Amino acid sequence: MSLGSRIREIRKLRNLTQKEIASELEMGRSNFGHIENDRVIPSSDDLQKIADILHTTTDYLLGRTDDPTIPGSSETHVSALTSKEERDIVKDLERIMADLESNHALAFHGDPIDEEEIELLRSSLENSLRIAKMVAKKKFTPKKYRK
Repeated sequence: MSLGSRIREIRKLRNLTQKEIASELEMGRSNFGHIENDRVIPSSDDLQKIADILHTTTDYLLGRTDDPTIPGSSETHVSALTSKEERDIVKDLERIMADLESNHALAFHGDPIDEEEIELLRSSLENSLRIAKMVAKKKFTPKKYRK
């Protein structure tokens, strides 16, 4: 997942608009849109400000970790997944990977992809499943139960 897509996903998870973040960064909304669409790479200062606004780390935004929480933070989110949800993600991921492998669909320009590319695909799918589950959980949790 690219830097821009990680920013977009967590921005939506936090229910923020491009305009809100752009105003905090003191830039135009379209400039921030270019960052989310990977047309512009933000400076290190802007990246840190974006991470602060989104209550996450630059490591998460850069793809160095899949954990969007700030270490040592006492902040708990509705979007934190339960062990059952984690098991569901693992089960769904295994089913998807088995379907892809059984149908010989894992190829690039007709050539089978190697083990490293399969692991990259697996990581990307797992991250996508995790984000989708967190977004759905936040969207369908009544406000009175949100912390």
